[in-house]
Amino acid sequence: DWLALDEALTALQAHDPALHEVVMLRFFAGLSVEETADAINRSDRTVKRMWSDSRDWLNKFLAEREP
Repeated sequence: DWLALDEALTALQAHDPALHEVVMLRFFAGLSVEETADAINRSDRTVKRMWSDSRDWLNKFLAEREP
């Protein structure tokens, strides 16, 4: 559901703008871990952790919203 995803991404941005940025770059812009790391001036390892954290956060947020 696109509306739920939009709500989750908006909530993630308010919760942690850096995680939101990683999602935007990885998922919507299609950047690799390495490209994302270069874009936000972080290490590959940090981007991998942030990507994992953001997916976990979004999944939890969306699961809590399910009827």
